[in-house]
Amino acid sequence: MSEFPKLKFPAVILPLRERNGKRYVPDRIRGGYLLLTPEEWVRRHVIEYLTGWCGVELQRIITEYPVQLNGQPQRADIVVVGQDSRPQMLVECKAADVEISQAVLDQAVRYNSIVGAHYLMLTNGLKTFCFESLGEGRYARLNELPKL
Repeated sequence: MSEFPKLKFPAVILPLRERNGKRYVPDRIRGGYLLLTPEEWVRRHVIEYLTGWCGVELQRIITEYPVQLNGQPQRADIVVVGQDSRPQMLVECKAADVEISQAVLDQAVRYNSIVGAHYLMLTNGLKTFCFESLGEGRYARLNELPKL
């Protein structure tokens, strides 16, 4: 598989910078540039999809959202908050060559036990799954991305 394959999200144009043989991509949320890894490739596509196609305002997207699990600092890839700043959706991004498995769902559910978002989205850019919280740690799989 190519390092940065074509994903099943609308194509995006990412202005890249190269330094010391490594590629960097601008981070419109936090500012500056980030190393373009296979997972970051997916994350950039998800952010552009959420803002460009779903109408989510950029200021409602938080990347690398801090989550404290059992005293250990973790980070959720993306959290979309509502106008009231409460988390609406937690997004877990994986590189395209990483399978979206039960382990990935379990990871997102653990993070969401702290975050408290109503929806989960799991994606590797090739496969995307969405879930709605039913409360008490139970989730129902959705057929499409909910309106945020």
